[in-house]
Amino acid sequence: MAKTEKTETKASDKINLSNPEYYFNRELSWLEFNRRVLAEALDSRTPRIERLKFLAIYSSNLDEFFMVRVAGLKRQKEAQVNKLTPDGRTPQQQLNEIHQKLLPMVSEQHKYFENTLKPELVKFGVHILNYIDLNQEQRSYLQHYFEEQIFPVLTPLAIDRSHPFPYISNLSLNLAVVLKNPETKEDLLARVKVPKLLPRFVSLPENLRIQKNEQPSVWTGVPLEQVIAHNLESLFPGMDILEYHPFRITRDADLSVQEDEGDDLLLVIEQELRKRRVGGSVVRMEINPTMPSSIKEMLYEEMELEPEDIYTVEGVLGLKDLMSFMALPLPELKDKSWHSVSPRWVQQSEDVFDSSNNGEAAKDLFATIRAKDVFVHHPYQSFSGTVQRFIEQAAYDPDVLAIKMTLYRTSGDSPIVNALITAAENGKQVAALVELKARFDEENNIQWARKLESSGVHVVYGVVGLKTHTKVVMVVRQEEGKIRRYVHIGTGNYNPKTAKLYTDIGIFTCRQDLGADLTDLFNFLTGHSRQQSYRKLLIAPVNMRDRFLTFIRREIEQAKRGETGRIVAKMNSLVDRTIISTLYEASRAGVTIDLIVRGICCIRPGLKGISDNIKVISIVGRFLEHSRIFYFYNGGQEEVYIGSADWMPRNLDRRVEAVTPVEDPEIAKDLQEILGTLLCDNRQAWDLQSDGQYIRRSSSDKELSAHEILMETAIKS
Repeated sequence: MAKTEKTETKASDKINLSNPEYYFNRELSWLEFNRRVLAEALDSRTPRIERLKFLAIYSSNLDEFFMVRVAGLKRQKEAQVNKLTPDGRTPQQQLNEIHQKLLPMVSEQHKYFENTLKPELVKFGVHILNYIDLNQEQRSYLQHYFEEQIFPVLTPLAIDRSHPFPYISNLSLNLAVVLKNPETKEDLLARVKVPKLLPRFVSLPENLRIQKNEQPSVWTGVPLEQVIAHNLESLFPGMDILEYHPFRITRDADLSVQEDEGDDLLLVIEQELRKRRVGGSVVRMEINPTMPSSIKEMLYEEMELEPEDIYTVEGVLGLKDLMSFMALPLPELKDKSWHSVSPRWVQQSEDVFDSSNNGEAAKDLFATIRAKDVFVHHPYQSFSGTVQRFIEQAAYDPDVLAIKMTLYRTSGDSPIVNALITAAENGKQVAALVELKARFDEENNIQWARKLESSGVHVVYGVVGLKTHTKVVMVVRQEEGKIRRYVHIGTGNYNPKTAKLYTDIGIFTCRQDLGADLTDLFNFLTGHSRQQSYRKLLIAPVNMRDRFLTFIRREIEQAKRGETGRIVAKMNSLVDRTIISTLYEASRAGVTIDLIVRGICCIRPGLKGISDNIKVISIVGRFLEHSRIFYFYNGGQEEVYIGSADWMPRNLDRRVEAVTPVEDPEIAKDLQEILGTLLCDNRQAWDLQSDGQYIRRSSSDKELSAHEILMETAIKS
């Protein structure tokens, strides 16, 4: 028997864990994530205005997917790059499968909006109409609106032998207009761009709104492009308008920044942003099925499109503009409003006079942090009253000598940046690492970088070849003749707006070893330091990958000795092949693994003999799950880590990231309870199957929403 067992084990050990069949494709996995976003829009339990929001998010996500991921695959194809992905696909195969999977999804999205959601909204006084549904009085109003507000902005462009095909900008909605010259009887073609600066949906005044069954109309209106289309005679006087056809295009918009030690990175990024505004090659065209083949073929040829680049859908194009309806005063059709609460440790903090608080007493967060580590969980707990307050207090505190922080993304009217400027004006040493390469936030970050520099803040743009994604703040304070460093290490951006929508964790501490580690990290970011060892922190690309692999292998050894092996990891995406193959090894050794991965997940759970002990869930709901939490049983000496990194090659190898151990036992316990709450969710949780499908959890018993539970917990705590 022993000999047989040994033989079976030996044969089992020959399994090639790099086999492509053990990995899901990154791009197709992302499509499955966006399918879960769409499912929230289609779910009858989702309030109706929130359904509009999820339809908009689905479309916005797709825009970025095409601008970056599909564009990248097309560049690989053009460069004849045939290197296979870990799942064994070529760029062309991925492009084909993306198109095949997306067509039915996009069709479902548009049909649901046109045939189901719009009629349902009518019952609540929201009438998103087509122009042909309007009466004469309403049309007269919109004609006047067109003449006063729209007509002066429009620029019709002829397309003929003397007028070359016009450049069509990225994400632009356009009308292809077919005209006839009544004198020559010649058919002509023109393009009219729908201006982005005007509201996409034009509302009618209250006296012209539709009233049905004594139900007052909250909003009545039509899409902007239809107002333009039905007033085209003003743009083409003397011509007969035969027909019009809307189309929308998406271009390659990924920045290609070649860094060099001698480059001024800010100027390089600005040059690339100018190129983005012009845009790269067209990667998608959206049209209605009524567009005749003659016009479609002309657009197809002029923009050098491939068959998989064209998406034909019913109704309104560019549904991301539905987000504007979130402003409607219909609270009964939205999620119950949520206001982040002030954590108990803030409420119990001592009051201190603070000039940053209009001369009134404010909570002394430094005294609280000196007493013990504290943590925050957004958006359940207040960002402005904790993280923002921490930086603002430091800006005015006369004992603070220096503030150093990283800024990856922040809001356009950032109180964080204003606090840093105030600190510099108050004579403190302030250093801010502003990541100029934060995708689609580059322009905003450039503006803040210039404002910070002009105020005396030391602004650094990061390390050549790396994107700085870590979320850290360090405040250096002089206390009784000694220097003490207070730090915040988090999982989310220092952005007050997204802090109300994204779930993120942050820890405040003044532990000496973490303060020393952050000092070394900032020296690495701002100077020529090449620090290769850290006391506590896991830093990418220095030691993070090796440390995580060590933690996983430690669980493997525990399991091989017949002891408990346990891993729970929460992140945005799981892609890294080395991490995945090591998790497979852990599963085969008997380690129980639960993964909470909101988005892309390339690991295949539930494969017999490979990943029997691995379970994966994704939670998509009211808040965007953004926090990263890592738990390892470690033979009963449990360890919990939080930080900015996902298990992706870009995070582990090409970004500066920081993950910290959670050394306060109470905080570690709280984080374990959060993980437990997420794992028990049966409202917004989806279980990943071994074939790549996600199945929504359901319960015939009590419905458990992690977001609802955590909101209730925040109120009670």
